[in-house]
Amino acid sequence: MKNFKTIVSLMSGTSVDSIDSCLLKIFDDLSFEIIDSYSLDYPVEIKKKILSLANNIGNIRDVCFMNFVVGELFAKTVNNLLKKTGIKYCDIDFISSHGQTIYHIPFEQKISDVSTQSTLQIGDISVISHKTGIMTVGDFRTKDMAAGGQGAPLVPFADKILFGLDKNRLIQNIGGISNVTVLSKNCDIFAFDNGPGNMLIDYFVRKLYDLPFDKDGEIASKGKIDENWLKKLLLEKYYSLNPPKTTGRELFNNEYAEKIYQSAPKKKEDIIATLTALTAKVITDSYINFILPKTNIDEVVIGGGGAYNKTLILYMKNYIPDLIIKTHEDFGIPNKLKEAVAFAYLGYFTLQKQPNNVPSCTGADTNVVMGKISY
Repeated sequence: MKNFKTIVSLMSGTSVDSIDSCLLKIFDDLSFEIIDSYSLDYPVEIKKKILSLANNIGNIRDVCFMNFVVGELFAKTVNNLLKKTGIKYCDIDFISSHGQTIYHIPFEQKISDVSTQSTLQIGDISVISHKTGIMTVGDFRTKDMAAGGQGAPLVPFADKILFGLDKNRLIQNIGGISNVTVLSKNCDIFAFDNGPGNMLIDYFVRKLYDLPFDKDGEIASKGKIDENWLKKLLLEKYYSLNPPKTTGRELFNNEYAEKIYQSAPKKKEDIIATLTALTAKVITDSYINFILPKTNIDEVVIGGGGAYNKTLILYMKNYIPDLIIKTHEDFGIPNKLKEAVAFAYLGYFTLQKQPNNVPSCTGADTNVVMGKISY
């Protein structure tokens, strides 16, 4: 009898760089094995449209249309992955898809006598399942929010399985937004979004250098941190909020970037250096303010695109000199695929009809089974 599920997991983050797919097995004992991966870059026109929607520019027709467009691209990613590997479609048990977040409202808003949080991920799972012929699980965040949670972060559920509790570890993702999971023997698991990860850095690298991102932190390494601007940027109210908390492009969007640009230093490289320092300082300050009062830290395990930014890692070590930093690669997980692997586990538990949120991380009232299924 087969003791594993074969899964294709799909992830597309706030940076909207690519759709990352991971083909893996999850065994009955919850161990995993990555078989292969494939990434599909977003066509330029589609990326621009998604970013426009995420920056609250567009209309309901655009949302409707892009929901299916992104679904088509997710399906194409799966089809290309399976073509690459030569694995038969009938051997795939299911697809697990995070979707593409275009808007997230983590705190309650009120209209008439109704108060609720809300979120919207596009890339319809019915499109994916039909275009691939494979059962698809997705739309995870909404159930947690229905239970009073913020719908994020969801990855901590998988972090506990993947990294265990043999050490007091911080699992730090640095994507468009930076988020951390606290795995400690001294306290219950908790997690939160630190603040911007690569989002503001990428915006200004595109604006000032016409490049997609600061490769290896090379531009930042040539600049000087403007301490006065950094001090001003750190006044953002989000950073002082107590966890659980989550954020995204609804706050750190293009409008926000242009607003802070008004008081930026003159040299381009100094802008990138200071924003890189901002990401590092926001992360390390959150450790000092919210984590160290509860537990000591044996090591930090970094994943996401920020794991490749050498200047960012250097700044983090400067702010907390005794910080021991590893990457997901040290645990056999490619930095770029960590979140795809995590959502494979979420989908696995959905189909087992077992709870897969962590209320201590999201603020939900109770454990729930997240995810919808398209057969």
